[in-house]
Amino acid sequence: MRPRILLSIFLTALFVLLSGCGNVKNCPVCGTTTADGYAIINAIPVPEHNPNGEPGGPFNSFDISWLDPVKHLDYISDRLGLAVVVVDTNQNIAVNAIQGVNAVTGAGNQASLCDPSIPPIATVFGNFTRFGCRNGFFHLISGFGANGKFGGFPGAQCCASRSNGVNPMSGPDGLEVSADGNTLFTGNGSASVVVFDLSTMNLTTNPPTGPGVIADIPTGVSADYDGPLGIAPCVASWNGEAGSAADCGDDRADEMSFDNVHKVLAVINGDPGLPFISFIDMSGVVAKNPADSLQRQHCLPIDQTLPYGPWQAGFGPADYGVNYPFQGSNTTWVPQDPGAHFNPPSCILGQIYYDGAGGAASGGVGLSATVAVDNVGGTFPCPDPSNPQTFGGASGSAASLVPGIGVTPSGVAYTIPCHHGPIVDQTLGTFCSQTAPGGNCAGAIAPAGLGGMVWDSNSGHLLLTNGNSIGITNIGSVDEIDPRLTDTSCGGVSCGPVVVNSFVTPNCMPTSITQGPGHNFLVGCADHDGEAFPPNEYIITFAPGNAINCATTPLTNCVQIYNVGGVDETWYNSGDNRYYLAARDMPNGPVMGVIDAKTNVWLENVTTGPNSHSIAVDPSTNHAFVPLQAGPTCTTLSANGCVGVFAEQ
Repeated sequence: MRPRILLSIFLTALFVLLSGCGNVKNCPVCGTTTADGYAIINAIPVPEHNPNGEPGGPFNSFDISWLDPVKHLDYISDRLGLAVVVVDTNQNIAVNAIQGVNAVTGAGNQASLCDPSIPPIATVFGNFTRFGCRNGFFHLISGFGANGKFGGFPGAQCCASRSNGVNPMSGPDGLEVSADGNTLFTGNGSASVVVFDLSTMNLTTNPPTGPGVIADIPTGVSADYDGPLGIAPCVASWNGEAGSAADCGDDRADEMSFDNVHKVLAVINGDPGLPFISFIDMSGVVAKNPADSLQRQHCLPIDQTLPYGPWQAGFGPADYGVNYPFQGSNTTWVPQDPGAHFNPPSCILGQIYYDGAGGAASGGVGLSATVAVDNVGGTFPCPDPSNPQTFGGASGSAASLVPGIGVTPSGVAYTIPCHHGPIVDQTLGTFCSQTAPGGNCAGAIAPAGLGGMVWDSNSGHLLLTNGNSIGITNIGSVDEIDPRLTDTSCGGVSCGPVVVNSFVTPNCMPTSITQGPGHNFLVGCADHDGEAFPPNEYIITFAPGNAINCATTPLTNCVQIYNVGGVDETWYNSGDNRYYLAARDMPNGPVMGVIDAKTNVWLENVTTGPNSHSIAVDPSTNHAFVPLQAGPTCTTLSANGCVGVFAEQ
């Protein structure tokens, strides 16, 4: 028997040598050469997911993933495990699940501890929410009390199915890791960004030690998850009412992008509805300098010992822990009555609302970039809440009776810069004069929601995708935003970020954007809700002042690719100078698209699985990591779901 085994090994080795290992089609053991196409080479199990429904069921609801190329860890939003799964991309194994008390994965036993200085969050109804830090006087009549831990993520609301899920109320959502690998930013359904200190995560212990929460920053007003009705009225309002019920608050904090140079995080809320984008100064949070004030280290609210959010008229600091926030008993929203207050995070640099303000919608009045709070001649408030009866965003308070000028529960007046989306042509979607708009120009809307974004490393400007900027469904845009970090000419306060240009992307519904080599950016094109576009993608060459034309031939600083489309997340991999696209809505089924970033030429589409909309690539191996629902692509894990590892053969 032994000679026959040795002979088999010898013949196999000889075959590999003679065939030139990289020329063997679909041969996972043959390495990652360039002789043939891509194939799945591994299926990574996700903790606590199985076909039985206990405890978490199949891995069928997930959101964004982000790969840290320094520590070779892939972070994936898992909405059924109620956690952020951590995958070691060298070993191809899940090594941790970052979680709160309510987690399915790990049963919450490894719930992250919150810094004790971080207060809890009050919802749009003035009730506490458990989807924040359970510090201080946090308590709910349902039995939840303060324990110093992160309460967790709300998971998939209401359903794991993409067709039935209520994404805007779900979590975890968008996420990103800082370039040094030490900080994780995660969007939550409670309209907040949870910041984890990854330097405190220890993967060598058993079980692993989870990272501490060093900030929990509301960028909007949280839905009322823990009141008597929960968010059932909100979920119902998503069936034909665009989530307009007051119970919804400002929806989840979702897509985001971190500027590693200036330490500014941009994040969207209100998707869809009246979406807005917030800019957060994270410099104190990521520095983790004990010499800084606690407020700067953790982006505490302006009244730093009181809960974040709205304060109903008649309640003040003395009521905290006694009468307010309510312990889950209040059944209606906190109205913007005189005497109501608001306690916002102290590190918000500004917000931009896509509410149609300016131009035709404002009697021809244009926008003003020379004020901190632009109320468009009194025609549009800023912030502009989705439901005018409630508070919205992170910058308003009725106590001052002046939109955009807030007063905290302790009586501190504050101003957080607030502006509106660009004024654009209502037929073409092109950028109009912002101060003297023409008759066919009005403020941009975003009924399909704002999408992914990226900081341009060359200019320091942000590029933000808008799936549908006017009332014509095939017109979307990429908007250029100047954060104006050093402009304090607006009455002694920061002027705040403004949109300075908008580039039309027809028949695209852009959902993502990724910077490739130099000044090139791949724009990921999806389907519009209920309307499918032919597969296409755009690669634009951007620099401030560049003319970009993707709408009419000849195209200018724009390349169109027709071989792949229906995309959600995109990724640029510096290891092989290629773009990778999670194209879940391709007409013939979901695929991973690959584009050569040097030549801007499409290379290949590889079959993935239903709702495979997330992707990240490790540049050291050029392996692509794709979360997959239960299905045959997961091979032996077909009933469970998995993270598929794809490589070139």
